[in-house]
Amino acid sequence: MSKGRARTTAGVKVSDERMLELIRKPVITEKATLGGEHNQVTFQVPLEASKPEIRAAIEGLFKVKVKAVNTLRQQGKAKRFRGRPGQRSDYKKAMVTLEEGHSIDVTTGI
Repeated sequence: MSKGRARTTAGVKVSDERMLELIRKPVITEKATLGGEHNQVTFQVPLEASKPEIRAAIEGLFKVKVKAVNTLRQQGKAKRFRGRPGQRSDYKKAMVTLEEGHSIDVTTGI
């Protein structure tokens, strides 16, 4: 057995300010809306956000029960603006799976 850290959401304390800082905006794309069929909602979060923090923030802000949190780091694209090369910022996406019977309407505010 490995000597890993125990990661529980019960031990994670997140302040109200941190909750609002963690959940930046919902991702509204075709692929993200298809996740709605599987009770998933996708949000953009800070790069340093952890899965237990994201879980606590979603449960605290929207009063729902979270089943799982999957994250990915999206690399910024190299773009050109008036012939000059530039780089978009990196960001992190969190795909949150909700328990049965719970839902979040991303078209309304908090």
